[in-house]
Amino acid sequence: MENYLGRVALVNTYVYGGIVKDRLTTTEWIKHGLRTLAGQGENALKVGALAAGLNVSRGSFYWHFKDIDDYRQALLREWQQRAGDQVIRDIDATITGPARLTALMRLAFEEDRSLDRAIRSWASADPSAAAVVASVDVQRVAYIAKLLTDAGVDGRKAMPRAEFIYWAYIGQPGVMHQAHTAITEADIDDLGALFTR
Repeated sequence: MENYLGRVALVNTYVYGGIVKDRLTTTEWIKHGLRTLAGQGENALKVGALAAGLNVSRGSFYWHFKDIDDYRQALLREWQQRAGDQVIRDIDATITGPARLTALMRLAFEEDRSLDRAIRSWASADPSAAAVVASVDVQRVAYIAKLLTDAGVDGRKAMPRAEFIYWAYIGQPGVMHQAHTAITEADIDDLGALFTR
């Protein structure tokens, strides 16, 4: 009986060096999915491959998610929370005044955007992913406009400037020549000041 229970327990566990650990959490599955998505794209989100990547059985996946569509929706919700709500909370909690725009621009133009690119690629062919990306775009542009307004920019000018900043952010990863893919912190400071005049 003990041997049978040990095999049943392995359905929702992963093994390192032969030592059985507790069942994977939903959070661990989500993190793994986001890493997979960022590195390999949406087509890599297959239950068997994901389970193999975590060294667990497919049963572990189905313990947490109804099916692959449920999982994909969970990934989109997590990205939406991280890419929108969390960034805004972090900036607002740590920085005050006009420096928030510069801090946001530094974060945006210096971060690894492989996940963002993968989500956008996915959204180009999937209406539910497209709806999530569109809502994040709206939230991000509105936040940039708010930061501009808070920095003293006239309300009528804030939205076009916010849109322009966001377009630059979205377009930066598409630049192919290495000499034009990065920007210094001093240049970001200069641009932040330019947009708040």
